[in-house]
Amino acid sequence: MIHVIASVRVKAGRAPDFLEIFKANMIRVREERGCIEYFSAVDIDAELPPQVLDENVVTIIEKWKDLETLRDHLESEGMLVYREKVSGIVESVSIKVLKET
Repeated sequence: MIHVIASVRVKAGRAPDFLEIFKANMIRVREERGCIEYFSAVDIDAELPPQVLDENVVTIIEKWKDLETLRDHLESEGMLVYREKVSGIVESVSIKVLKET
C-alpha cells in the first residue's frame, strides 16, 4: 500500500474555491482502480504547541494499492483537467509518497 500526503498552498482566501473543485474531482478519483482512500483536510486549532496553522494550505491524504495505480491516477485525463482548473488558485504543491514500515 502507498500513502500520499500532498500539501497544497493556495492563494490567500482561495481555499474555498480550491476545495469546491477538489471535492467535485474527488468523487471521480475514488472510483479509480487502486484508490483506497482520497480526501482533503484543513488545519484545526488543536492548541498543541508544535502545531503551525495555515488557512492557505489544504492537505490531501491518499492511499493507493500500489505505485502503479498512483502513477495511473496522476496521468489520468481527469487529473489533467483538475490541474488546469486549479492552476490559477494553487501557489505550490509538496508531496510525500510513503510506504508502511
